[in-house]
Amino acid sequence: MARPQNEIEHGRKLSRNDPELIWGWGTPAGRIRARRRAALIAEGARLGPHVRALEIGCGTGVFTEYFVKSGAHIVAVDISSDLLEEARERGLPEDRVQFIEKAFEECEVDGPFDAVIGSSILHHLDLAGSLPRIFSLLRPGGWMSFAEPNMLNPQIFFQKNIPWLKERLGDSPDETAFVRHSLKRRLESSGFDRVAITPFDWLHPLTPARVIHIVSKIGAFLEAAPLVREFAGSLYIRCRRPA
Repeated sequence: MARPQNEIEHGRKLSRNDPELIWGWGTPAGRIRARRRAALIAEGARLGPHVRALEIGCGTGVFTEYFVKSGAHIVAVDISSDLLEEARERGLPEDRVQFIEKAFEECEVDGPFDAVIGSSILHHLDLAGSLPRIFSLLRPGGWMSFAEPNMLNPQIFFQKNIPWLKERLGDSPDETAFVRHSLKRRLESSGFDRVAITPFDWLHPLTPARVIHIVSKIGAFLEAAPLVREFAGSLYIRCRRPA
């Protein structure tokens, strides 16, 4: 089965359950992670009033809802009609949010955009075609800002590389994760500059509410610790199309 069809079927399976719980955004710790992640992506993309941004892989719109609070205008694309149905039910302002059902690689959108953004979506895409397309959709000086899984994190490593575990934990067949140094080289070879990739996030979505504060403090220390920080759960990625 081709990658796009795999992703459509994956969205259908997710929609039969609770997608945000499966993704880890629906728990008390998960909601804290989502807010922080959205804030980082928004900061990296310079989101704000009068900014026009393309969000790739918006899913149920959990991050779209955070992004639109910046005042930006969002064009949100996803391949799954089932997940987009949930996104539209959020009642986000129609004058600033447009949802499009289409594979990103095939989506006809009117660029250029001030920013291209997304959460945990690049690892679902074929980068060979997607990175040049993102580059072409950005205006000169526009920013790309994403958060993605870190392959060096032990849980992520096993989850993305053992097929039965990948399926059990709710992943699609084709998704993977990234190692930051190799991804940085790939972004630079695609023409982007000011490439910065930072490992972050030690707060697991299943962390009990009563210890979230303690775990967050420990996580902040680990994120600043040389070498150890390389094994954090996520990568914060931002880069620019040269002005």
